[in-house]
Amino acid sequence: MNKEQSNADLPHTLFTQMQEAVERAAKGNRDPETMRKACIDMDQLREQIRKREGILDIGVAAIRELREA
Repeated sequence: MNKEQSNADLPHTLFTQMQEAVERAAKGNRDPETMRKACIDMDQLREQIRKREGILDIGVAAIRELREA
């Protein structure tokens, strides 16, 4: 899959925001307000998934499987 194919699935505005974030991170720029907003968004998304799917306890099983391999 090339870059153009992988970008086709993302809305243009989301891709642009992600690209800007990558560029800021590469330069070592840290914006506390942007980071705070990202934390709020991630917390809300996690809560939506928890309400929809319940508690997803996949970590322990994945680690045990890796240890056995």
